[in-house]
Amino acid sequence: MHWENYTSLPEKFRNQRVFDGCGIAGFINIDGKKDDGSKIKDMLTILNERENGLGAGFAAYGIYPQYKDYYALHLLFDDETSKLDVIDSLSNIGLVVQSEPIPTKTPSNVDNPPIVWRVFFDPKEKRSISQDEQIVQLVMEINEKFKGAFVMSSGKNMGVFKGNGWSQEIAEYYKIKDYKAFMWLAHSRFPTNTPGWWGGAHPFNLLNTSVVHNGEITSYGTNMRYLESFGYKCTLRTDTEVIAYLFDLLSRKHKIPVEIASLALAPPLFEEIDKLKDIYQIALKNIRATYRSAMLNGPFSVVVGFSDPIPTLIGLTDRKKLRPLVVGISEDENTVYMSSEEASFKRLMLEPNNKFSFKEIWHPKSGTAVIASLETGLIRDGLEKPFEKTKLTIKGV
Repeated sequence: MHWENYTSLPEKFRNQRVFDGCGIAGFINIDGKKDDGSKIKDMLTILNERENGLGAGFAAYGIYPQYKDYYALHLLFDDETSKLDVIDSLSNIGLVVQSEPIPTKTPSNVDNPPIVWRVFFDPKEKRSISQDEQIVQLVMEINEKFKGAFVMSSGKNMGVFKGNGWSQEIAEYYKIKDYKAFMWLAHSRFPTNTPGWWGGAHPFNLLNTSVVHNGEITSYGTNMRYLESFGYKCTLRTDTEVIAYLFDLLSRKHKIPVEIASLALAPPLFEEIDKLKDIYQIALKNIRATYRSAMLNGPFSVVVGFSDPIPTLIGLTDRKKLRPLVVGISEDENTVYMSSEEASFKRLMLEPNNKFSFKEIWHPKSGTAVIASLETGLIRDGLEKPFEKTKLTIKGV
């Protein structure tokens, strides 16, 4: 896909780079109740001072129950030729269960949109690798080798909707209010140092992992080379891509619990590690040594959603908290919210149709993950020390 085709804003806006910008938001309903896109839209669009019209997007989990056993490929195409090339290729290597346009606003409210398409797919071919790994390889191949094509998302029972425009415009273009999901993520503005194109908007996704990011990953080169040693191909022209792939590598391929994966990506400073019990020091230093090339440096705050095996929402900032993250839990303790600003929560409290209040709103510690999952609820509130209030066990403790 050629990003130049979809940079439709005036030159002065294309070159605008607001380094402390980006609005991020997300929530998970612990009981699995599905909310339509109105709430996440309100949470994101209130952060309009954090965006510059260069891009926005949403990730929704639980939206395709009728196709929950198939991979939902959300795709962008330059033209009909690129679309037919990809769909023909999919038909040759697996079962295309359903192939259709993603519903959008007609007439379009955004300039020069690409073809937005979805395919529900089953890689029926039996191979020595898992179906998930087959899909990962497929996504890498399409993004790298198929001219005019890009995979927005590739998970089951979920999808990413993103593109060039203001958050309000993208929400209307994809008819976000028509989808119902138990977990939502959202992002406004655009990657800091990369060109404005549809595929480069957030969220970034691989299988059931989606990431929205505010900040800049200065370790991108190291992270990229590390990922490429495991077969990942970073072709999307943005630092955020590595975060999604790293979460997939650690949690899916290496089967590391999310608490440990979060520590690997944003480990405590050595001066903080030295203050802990000896057994914790050994564990953390081993994590740092093993995954030193996966560590994220630079100012960042991220909200991550994944659903393998349990739908989970994660919030994480850099170790100095150079980018903001705010967390809230509803009065009934059923919904955990995350955002780059408390304004997202206040917007919900002012909505006449949302008659609820927050039990608590707090700012997690720097470099400390907030984790909430379906049924289990709030696992970590981001105020703990490493390994505190966790069910994980370390040999010798």
